[in-house]
Amino acid sequence: MSVGIWRFFDGDPVTAMRETAAEVEELGFAAIWFGEYAGRDAFTQAALLLAATSRLTVATGIARFDRRAPITAEAATRALGEAYPGRFAAGFGGHFPGARPIAAMREYLAGMDDAELPGLPVPAPRPRRLIAALGPRALDLAAERADGAHPYLVPPEHTALARERLGPGKYLAVEQAVVLDARPDAARKHVGLYVRQAPHHQANLRRLGFTDADLAGGGSDRLVDALVATGEQDAADRIRAHLDAGADHVCVQVLARTKDSYRRLADLVP
Repeated sequence: MSVGIWRFFDGDPVTAMRETAAEVEELGFAAIWFGEYAGRDAFTQAALLLAATSRLTVATGIARFDRRAPITAEAATRALGEAYPGRFAAGFGGHFPGARPIAAMREYLAGMDDAELPGLPVPAPRPRRLIAALGPRALDLAAERADGAHPYLVPPEHTALARERLGPGKYLAVEQAVVLDARPDAARKHVGLYVRQAPHHQANLRRLGFTDADLAGGGSDRLVDALVATGEQDAADRIRAHLDAGADHVCVQVLARTKDSYRRLADLVP
């Protein structure tokens, strides 16, 4: 299955997190992705999820640049790659206060590449490294210094542009938010969080042709509909649209989850 699950685990007990990972694996999803915001350290959380499963790929989506030094990020990536061969992917992103973002990101990735860790050789296979690239320059950097990109809060039109910019040999894992039942308030709340507080998402949406009017008030109906799929058929169609546009993998964030959300989603995807 070229589809995974994306979610935040902030506030979830470890037991509940393990149960979720086991369910996602049992249902046949390819991977589980999680964000690093106000909860556990991303690499510690990845280790807990990997230990709770036997086949599932676990991916940071994303581990924040500002939370750890490059050598620390590289050491953690190598350790998890050695312990769980082929099952860990390291997605990186975030902001560098007071710095030029592309230059700072380039320096950070170079620091990972140049990390001196003689007691911790690079495992085989080396864990895939992705960056949360949205704009053209960030996508160029992902093509140059990483294995690909992990765009978040994007429509399939962005996926097509990202694939063209990355080229055919790079991995493209795209996040897609869905609401399986009629809950427009959940979709609007989700979009509004980013369009009000995240200038990089605002800039990306403007590049895609959305206007200041679309971004006002937490997002127009047109913007919300473009970013969040509503209903089972729309969810299935949106996943297929990303894959058709060039994504290698789509990680689905289910908003307003219910107990059977992931099982319902598994029935919809290829």
